[in-house]
Amino acid sequence: MYKTTKMPTGRSPDEEQYVPELRKGFDDMLYVISDLHGYPFDKFLELLEKAGFGGNDFLMVLGDVIDRGADGVKYLEWLMRQKNADMLLGNHEAMLLSCHFLFEEVNEENLSKLSQRHLRLVYQWADNGGNLTMDSLLNLNYHKRLAIVEYLRKRSLYERFELNGRQYLLTHSGLRNFDSEKPLGEYDPDDFLWNRPQLTDRYYDDVTTVFGHTPSWFYGKEHEGKIIFTETWIDIDTGAGYGFSPVLLRLDDMKQFTI
Repeated sequence: MYKTTKMPTGRSPDEEQYVPELRKGFDDMLYVISDLHGYPFDKFLELLEKAGFGGNDFLMVLGDVIDRGADGVKYLEWLMRQKNADMLLGNHEAMLLSCHFLFEEVNEENLSKLSQRHLRLVYQWADNGGNLTMDSLLNLNYHKRLAIVEYLRKRSLYERFELNGRQYLLTHSGLRNFDSEKPLGEYDPDDFLWNRPQLTDRYYDDVTTVFGHTPSWFYGKEHEGKIIFTETWIDIDTGAGYGFSPVLLRLDDMKQFTI
């Protein structure tokens, strides 16, 4: 079974410090998945069913449920309703939050606040596949959009816990500027969100770091659609945003599920 350790998120002091605990009372299996990027939501539910995911299990999504595919907002709405599932912030959700002004009420005051900087943020998000997510959110009413933004603002950059005697660190992209002596709370948020490790990179020897963000095909054709295991880290982004099937990993026994 697993237990969690609360730790600082690495966000700036003026931001709300929030680290979600893996929910107590869900004592069966712990599953992780990442970078679904709007993968067809019905297929995702089929994957959970195939894995035997139940009410006493827990699912942690390591960010980037949105963009590129059409169903990203469906994942957010679903996660907000679940008691036994949560997500870390990914770089795509961070881009959404940087464009929160798009989803506020349209009035003269709000429009007058828009600047070239705001437009650059929108262009950056759009260039990274955000158009479908923008459209989906704008089709929701104001209160639903606001609830999604507030939900994402409270998501953590990482989670650390113990499972069956082994320490784990979950992040979206690994750790940029890694230093084994550096407290996690001293990393910049982008270090958790935008990192692309090399296969030869090492993290903590006594902690298994699990992340996504870098699709496995990035490391060579032999890794396409597969989870990558190294001595100190696991990359579970199998490329769902690029036409490959996502893989659900059960950390208790490292069993993999796909459809």
